[in-house]
Amino acid sequence: MNTNSQAQAAPARAAPAGGSGAARTARRAGLGLVVPALILIAWQIAGQAPGMAGIVPTPVRVAQAWYDWIFASPGMGLNPYLGTWLSNVQYSAMRVGQGFLLAMLLGIPLGLAIGWSRLASEMLDPMVQGLRPIPITAWLPFSIALFGIRDMGSIFLIFLGGFYAIVVNTTQGARDVDRNLVRAATMMGASSGQLLRRVVLPAAMPSIFTGLRIGLGIAWTAVIVSEMVAVKSGLGYVLWDAYYVGRMDIVLADMVSIGLMGFVSDRLIVWIERRVLVWRMLQNH
Repeated sequence: MNTNSQAQAAPARAAPAGGSGAARTARRAGLGLVVPALILIAWQIAGQAPGMAGIVPTPVRVAQAWYDWIFASPGMGLNPYLGTWLSNVQYSAMRVGQGFLLAMLLGIPLGLAIGWSRLASEMLDPMVQGLRPIPITAWLPFSIALFGIRDMGSIFLIFLGGFYAIVVNTTQGARDVDRNLVRAATMMGASSGQLLRRVVLPAAMPSIFTGLRIGLGIAWTAVIVSEMVAVKSGLGYVLWDAYYVGRMDIVLADMVSIGLMGFVSDRLIVWIERRVLVWRMLQNH
């Protein structure tokens, strides 16, 4: 009787320790908002200080400019930014999507080859490691000379930005495959292609997703850099144009927009990762 009572009471005592999932999510969200709220308060105070009004617009002013940039009707008044936010976000997102897709399609197979094949590593890895330190900005003149002021120049720079992070992380994931798994698959008669497809690729997936997340962040950096110079639309173009005409409220609203788009796209990668790597989530629990 006592044993059954204790067994029934144990879950009841354990439940409050972690709390409900909704409560934990709300607590994490609340903690995550503390520091941004403090920054906004300090920013508002600094922006209202004498001599700072023309240099650092307050969060209230930035929020108003951002609202007009998103929701106001285009062509109203002398403000060229009214109602153009969505179109510029679409231009930038489209370029990031195209460049990042190219980086994935080339970077993942190349990384697997370098990480798994000694011949591929000796032939390709020195070239990758030699080109990787060259910053995106150094490729700008070459991109403009090759593609002109067109979308392809921006896509090329985005491709470079995401490519190296994907290759390096995929290579490391392929090199870190558990050799016992490889031996077991070989003993069961797996061919080289089957070994790569069914053992190496699944084992390297966590590292591949890490490379995708890093590469996507760099891709958003690359699109802003390229749009400042290589094209005439998108968030990067608006950022530079607004700075040139002294609209610091639009500049800061643009920066927040870039951060928001980067965050949303990163969450998308995480969402895909959780569904592809279900086995990893089960192991962690």
